[in-house]
Amino acid sequence: MTPFRTIVASILLVMIWACSSTNQDQEGDSQSANSEPEEETTMPVQATQMVEQGKAVYSQYCVACHQVDGNGMSGAFPPLTQTKWVEGEKTELISIVLNGMQGPITVKGEEYNGVMSSHAFLSDEEVAAVLTYVRQSFGNSASEITAAEVAEVRESADSTTN
Repeated sequence: MTPFRTIVASILLVMIWACSSTNQDQEGDSQSANSEPEEETTMPVQATQMVEQGKAVYSQYCVACHQVDGNGMSGAFPPLTQTKWVEGEKTELISIVLNGMQGPITVKGEEYNGVMSSHAFLSDEEVAAVLTYVRQSFGNSASEITAAEVAEVRESADSTTN
């Protein structure tokens, strides 16, 4: 897929997602009778808040490509479900989000050769939250990522470019 087609497809997917998203209570003060039960019964409050923040960031910036279920789109966007890319080395995953990625990769035996743009505009807290959400969702069970770990990777990248 050419970069232009990738950009157009991403924009269209974001527009479709935005049009079909539900109006959820952003504050979490009320829960409707139709909503699904929370999965937070065993997580500390702070961890639960981080995962919820991560879910919001994921919904805004990641869902168009990697989909609601984290399975991606075959041949276009790789899955985030139970892969070494997500459950493996934290530093590498943080670096991908901050710096983007381009070129061929193989995920779960399928080759992808697209572009993931940099999300360095996100705060350290937002990057930590979204990566913690991804690492603990979609069948993944990896440890959380902290804002301090993101800051360390960001600073390391900044010092190598200066």
